[in-house]
Amino acid sequence: MELLSIDPLHPDAAAIAHAAELLRAGRLVAFPTETVYGLGANALDARAVERIYAAKGRPAYNPLIVHVASAESVSSVATEWPERAARLADAFWPGPLTMVLPKRGVVPDGVTAGLPSVAVRVPSHPVAHALLAAAQIPVAAPSANRSMMLSPTTGRHVARSLGDAVDLILDAGPTTVGIESTVVDLTSAEPVLLRPGTISLVQLEAVLGPVRRVSASSSDAARPSPGMLDRHYSPRAALFIASTAEVARQCANVQARGQRAGALVIDAPAPTAAITIRLARDAGEYASGLYAALHDLDDAGCDAIIVEQVPDGPAWLGVRDRLARAARSGGESGGGHR
Repeated sequence: MELLSIDPLHPDAAAIAHAAELLRAGRLVAFPTETVYGLGANALDARAVERIYAAKGRPAYNPLIVHVASAESVSSVATEWPERAARLADAFWPGPLTMVLPKRGVVPDGVTAGLPSVAVRVPSHPVAHALLAAAQIPVAAPSANRSMMLSPTTGRHVARSLGDAVDLILDAGPTTVGIESTVVDLTSAEPVLLRPGTISLVQLEAVLGPVRRVSASSSDAARPSPGMLDRHYSPRAALFIASTAEVARQCANVQARGQRAGALVIDAPAPTAAITIRLARDAGEYASGLYAALHDLDDAGCDAIIVEQVPDGPAWLGVRDRLARAARSGGESGGGHR
């Protein structure tokens, strides 16, 4: 595994050319997007795509997002570009929005879990943009971590999770958005929100009109989009959500069992003896720091992480989604699973 530090705003052309050459040769390259780090492979190379699934331990029914350099490049993987897709692209691309569209036959079934649709987006991170422009291929790139675990927001997170399973990591420091993209399905008459993110349902409906939302599933059926597993985004420590008033008591319960407690709070006082990280009462800032904070609490050796319940409201839907699914791995006892 090779790790190259790269300027996030002005990436080195030689490093980008090296990464692009590896992608064209069927190798795996981890690179930053504005959301999280992605594990990239040539989306039109079935064997390269298989390497993504092997590296992540990812189930075959969980499809991949394809990253392209521009809206005009969508035609390399999708057969249709409806007017409503153009409106979304005008509003949110480049950026943290993924659209599900009918796929072209050249896209391997491994990318789409055998479904006739493909998830595609144009990232806004300068490194991702430069890499896609240099590679001149669509790049399939799920989050660069082991399946169902905490997504990486730094190159260090990628290296620790995947190690030698990835050929090259372009490390441009922390990502800015911090959680995965919003995903909207445009393959039927009614748009469907498959995964919430920092682009809210309210923002989508301002462009599209009514948008239906569906829930994650625990079945083994193929998903139309990544990020629809019932359990996902999990730190190594057990994660529990508590009200502001209950955070201290929950941490005390963990410590009474002789375990190490971590707390992720907004307004709650720092619990005694717990390792505490405080995030902002702003949905965007909170999302930006969420995964990094959970990684830090894992690294500190916490057996259980108590997360103060975040506010209601449409801006917080993506954060609530990630925390709810991460908490499903915690079990009832509160014991750690390190």
